Amino acid sequence: MEIGRLSLKNNVILAPMAGITNLPFRSLVRRFGCGLAFTEMISANGLVRGTEKSYRYLSTATGDKPLGVQIFGSDPAVLAAAAEIVTDQGAELIDMNMGCPVRKVIKTGAGAALMRDPAKVGIILQRVRKATPLPLTVKIRSGWNPREIRAVEISGIAEDCGVDAVIVHPRTADQGFSGSADWSVIEAVKKKLRIPVIGNGDIRSSQDAFRMITTTGCDGVMVGRAALGNPWIFMDILSCLRHDKPGQTLIQSERKRVIREHMNMEILYLGEHLGIRNFRKHLLWYTKGMKGGSLFRQKVCNIQDKNLILKEICHFFHSDEEVDNVS
Repeated sequence: MEIGRLSLKNNVILAPMAGITNLPFRSLVRRFGCGLAFTEMISANGLVRGTEKSYRYLSTATGDKPLGVQIFGSDPAVLAAAAEIVTDQGAELIDMNMGCPVRKVIKTGAGAALMRDPAKVGIILQRVRKATPLPLTVKIRSGWNPREIRAVEISGIAEDCGVDAVIVHPRTADQGFSGSADWSVIEAVKKKLRIPVIGNGDIRSSQDAFRMITTTGCDGVMVGRAALGNPWIFMDILSCLRHDKPGQTLIQSERKRVIREHMNMEILYLGEHLGIRNFRKHLLWYTKGMKGGSLFRQKVCNIQDKNLILKEICHFFHSDEEVDNVS
């Protein structure tokens, strides 16, 4: 898949997710075939002001390639300056967030609030396009609400401004993450544009990814919440897209190995105390729906010691039997 000058090894992409898509998680999903991974959403204001937290989100490593950085804001000049900073920090792609429905974001006029102001969208994208030579994408929603569906209009503006691809999450801002994603919006955007269109929303399995591409004609898929506790979904999607086969099962021993590896990466990245605290939420996702998972989660939710958590993991994953349909 080509996005501007960037050539991806495939068309299956990890969505930016707050508190999730840090360096360890990105490194993990890449091992399962993820073609492009994004940082967490980063405040353009924070980058321009030089705040440590904002720059921390840009942390990367040699194997963390290609890296997309998603920024958000509402001031064209600040967003352009942030794009220059991201470019200098070595990213391969910049994404403009125009889809976040979180209140603290939209109340500043950023995120999905921009879907209500096509003229401002044009100004922002023109300024950012001039500020960076990197491939530029924009992530949008269907619109603000069911009466204001503007995905086709906004995506057309993006293409006219020199954006290299559009990512469409076809829920309205007022839906948040509830209800169903209307994939017909992705199809409408794809019919409008010449540049690549990436679909996002309600991809819970490899079969969903296959169905999105075949029904909408989109060029790629972006996976978000379905990767939580299931980083191997990228492997399953790629297998399905190549062979039209369902995702494969994963034996318990392999699942245990991935979990332990993920925890160790979090500890190396953040130190033992913060690494374990950050990783515990992943343990909840990894064991969701598994027999005995509820009791396991009760045991580990307050454990601070690495060796004690490893002991509980080894005790829980005692079987080498296959797990049903982990995709």
